[in-house]
Amino acid sequence: MKLLIKNVRIIDSEKDFIGDVYINEGIIKEIGKGIEKSCKVVDGKGLILMPSFIDLHCHFRDPGLTYKEDLLSGSLAAVCGGYTAVNLMANTKPVCSDMETVGYVLNKAKNIGLIDVHQCVSVTKDMNGDDVSHLKNISYPVKFISEDGKGILKDDVMLRAMSIAREKGFTVISHPEHEEYVKWDKRLSENYMTMRDIEAAKKTGCHLHIAHISTKEAMMMVKNAKKEGFNITCEVTPHHISLCDKVMYRVNPPLRLKKDVEFLINSIKEGYVDVIATDHAPHTLDDKLNGAPGISGIETAFSVCYTSLVKNGYITLNMLSNLMSKRPSEIMGLNKGRIDIGFDGDLVLVDIDKKYKVNANKFKSKGKNTPFDGMELYGVVVLTVKGGRVVYRSDEYDN
Repeated sequence: MKLLIKNVRIIDSEKDFIGDVYINEGIIKEIGKGIEKSCKVVDGKGLILMPSFIDLHCHFRDPGLTYKEDLLSGSLAAVCGGYTAVNLMANTKPVCSDMETVGYVLNKAKNIGLIDVHQCVSVTKDMNGDDVSHLKNISYPVKFISEDGKGILKDDVMLRAMSIAREKGFTVISHPEHEEYVKWDKRLSENYMTMRDIEAAKKTGCHLHIAHISTKEAMMMVKNAKKEGFNITCEVTPHHISLCDKVMYRVNPPLRLKKDVEFLINSIKEGYVDVIATDHAPHTLDDKLNGAPGISGIETAFSVCYTSLVKNGYITLNMLSNLMSKRPSEIMGLNKGRIDIGFDGDLVLVDIDKKYKVNANKFKSKGKNTPFDGMELYGVVVLTVKGGRVVYRSDEYDN
């Protein structure tokens, strides 16, 4: 597959210049000006070319909960949002606790062929909170274990899981929530479990990734652990850095105070946040009305982050590319996230000057659940390229 993108403003975590990018056999082969090739050509004049986005944390609900989302609808939503790789959580039905379920997900995603998919395995077998013996049978290509959706309540279980993770080279993704404390104080629940998991990671030496940090206190704990040199990474979500508790919308962890949002943004500016991950959590209307927490967010993530962070002057587009492409790619061990020769030809063409109104009914995702419905945002995904193949094109783009 050959593709030449010309006359475009090229931006990744470090670059910002006008030029051309040539992709052949799925890999970026040439970058420069005045490149001419006998192949499909996209004229990107007036637009920005970035590395495609990588989602370290999302839910496609497949297997078993496909009335909410499935691998096809999730993949279509991903490329619509500019994503070409995702890391799927294990809280499916059945829970992903074995290599057979991993194989089902990866084979189905490969047959769909739109994006690269990684599948997490649960920390405890079937998410029962006790048994970690299944981890001994988990092998490549699994890289992450996570009980996302709830925290690991028992300290000794988390310590045993982290010890196995260190031995096998897995990263533990923590959902910092204490199921007892959360009944009394949702803030205390996140802060306590963040502290517990960081201390356990220090003891065991595993790589710990803290999911969807939402409080000032939890972020401060991560900052301190990073300053001490421990192998701790973290993510924030688009909704936790753009909305506060004045917006009445149920998500887990909940939308926090304005001071928390400000602290998270400052932590991004200071370089302590590794990744912006969507925590894409599609639900049916009935499930949402019955209290299911979550946001269908993969299609709006770039525009929410561009509008909230870059348009408002907090960070540069280079830094946003680092958060949405380079760092998640590094953590996942992918050959993506940079516009450099030898890297995968996974790119996204965006129009940062165009404003649009979010219409959830037009989502490719089955989940139309979003607090951003009707909001006006900047930053439209025009084209998504996977390995030199155009996998998404905006209806309004006719090149």
